[in-house]
Amino acid sequence: MEFRPCIDIHNGKVKQIVGASLSDADSSARENFVSGKDAAFYARLYQKDHIRGGHIILLNPRGTQYYEADQKQAVQALSAYPGGLQVGGGITPDSAREFLQAGASHVIVTSYVFQDGRIHYGNLEKLAAAAGKEHLVLDLSCRRVDGGYVVVTDRWQKFTKEAVTPQLLDRLCGYADEFLVHAADVEGRTSGIETELVKLLGSWGKIPVTYAGGVGSFRDLDLLRLYGDGRLHVTVGSALDLFGGPMPYEEVLAYCRKG
Repeated sequence: MEFRPCIDIHNGKVKQIVGASLSDADSSARENFVSGKDAAFYARLYQKDHIRGGHIILLNPRGTQYYEADQKQAVQALSAYPGGLQVGGGITPDSAREFLQAGASHVIVTSYVFQDGRIHYGNLEKLAAAAGKEHLVLDLSCRRVDGGYVVVTDRWQKFTKEAVTPQLLDRLCGYADEFLVHAADVEGRTSGIETELVKLLGSWGKIPVTYAGGVGSFRDLDLLRLYGDGRLHVTVGSALDLFGGPMPYEEVLAYCRKG
């Protein structure tokens, strides 16, 4: 299990939010933590501790008043830790190239690939061609529907018709180097992990998968390791002391590194 840190940027600031509370209409969100430090500070910290594969997420849509401020923060973080961080949020083939040139190891994509509720394989192939499979992470963040999990897009606000299943993972893994999966219903709530989703992802295990959402204690990390069969990487956000939570960053890092 690897610890995969996050730098979530909303309205030009590093924040931890309740995922399902995002609103594009007025650029609002329910905030757990707003940092007084910029994204580059966190990037340098992760670099110092030799942590790779963390993700920067731009939470404002492209074309809105705050997107450029988000983008500026992201580029500064990539410059501080070139090759060490992934970046996502409104990624297109053109922006994929820009972020990779700015120092991203990977670009993370959801909405461009899922059009009208379905996978748009033409767009997926364009992204794979622009970024290269080895630099592409597919974000299959999802919410619970009728006992299963359905991919959600546009900052977890729009439901698709694509269920997260082993068959879906099999279809998409040929296009991507990794998957990132936020359990959006518990994202930012530090109320426990989605164990059924973790079991599904852990039982698959063909390419690296990072799970995010609901981790609030070391007991949750124990459960993630158990139900994920030791195969999943993990993001801890709002529960981390870096972002005002109770879990010491150094102890989380040590836990994930102990094997």
